[in-house]
Amino acid sequence: MKQNQKKKVLVVEDEQPLQSALFEVLHSDNIQVIQAFNGEEGLEKAKKEHPDLILLDIIMPKLGGVKMLQELRKDAWGKNAQVIILTNLNVKEKVVEAAQENVYDFFIKSDWDIEEIGEKVKDKLFS
Repeated sequence: MKQNQKKKVLVVEDEQPLQSALFEVLHSDNIQVIQAFNGEEGLEKAKKEHPDLILLDIIMPKLGGVKMLQELRKDAWGKNAQVIILTNLNVKEKVVEAAQENVYDFFIKSDWDIEEIGEKVKDKLFS
């Protein structure tokens, strides 16, 4: 795979300030950021755009992150999509539920800073 090939990251996050911050940290010459503000929109964009990586919030309107992930895994392309879970929850059941859907990683929002997410995403995309 060429290093200069543009990668797509889908950010599915309903909190506008966090969505904007993630866009700022990730958007670059070699990363295209696609934004979705709820699970329904995220599922639709994931199936259409086939991003290289999805950052997925758990608690969202219309369709929650775990349900979106379960629906995504039913799709031929989506069953192998790379997903990093973002959540405010520190609830083991939700993390376990998401982990059963083959996620790459997850972050509890209160435990990280935005630069850390940017580095993790770039490592995943370009390593």
